[in-house]
Amino acid sequence: MAVVADEAALRRLYGSAAGRSVAKQLDRLDHHCRHFISLSPFMLIATADASGAADVSPRGDVPGFVAARERELLIPDRPGNNRLDSLTNILATGQVGLLFLIPGVDETLRVNGNAFIHDDEELTRLFTVAGKAPRTVLRVEVKEAYLHCAKAFMRSRLWEPEAQVERSALPTMGEMLRDQIAAKDAASAASSFATEAPESQEQMVARYREILY
Repeated sequence: MAVVADEAALRRLYGSAAGRSVAKQLDRLDHHCRHFISLSPFMLIATADASGAADVSPRGDVPGFVAARERELLIPDRPGNNRLDSLTNILATGQVGLLFLIPGVDETLRVNGNAFIHDDEELTRLFTVAGKAPRTVLRVEVKEAYLHCAKAFMRSRLWEPEAQVERSALPTMGEMLRDQIAAKDAASAASSFATEAPESQEQMVARYREILY
């Protein structure tokens, strides 16, 4: 199996980027980018730790939950699982890559920049929902921004109704976690989870709804 090991070999296969694929890259968020973000209820945040180990995590809320200025983004950190993978990576490297999506729209928006974690009360209270403020707000200094073409979404047919998969095609989250934890380490204390009745999908959704904010 051949391995492509350097950029020169890659370029021999793909050629060079040119035209508007290069020209479209901005060093700020213009009015089109900010409008896109105002309509987006979902984004992915990519980070890496000091060793280069990478992670991608989803973030979602009402459309426009990310506050956008020309050279700055503010992202509230809503309750999660407290693994803090993204935030600890940001502490290590201070870098993020963001991908904004809008349901039904095949184009996406990519934003890269420097990230800082803030817990100032005057900042967190700006993102209060149902009387609950986020513990922290992520501030991103925009370094690169550009709209990404629709080809991946056209190929995947992600938004097309006939391409949707019934949730019943998968086991429940509780069942999958039970099996994975048991297989990972049957002798550990964590494996006690495998002996419990798995949480149903309905129970999981109800529990999540109580802690969304």
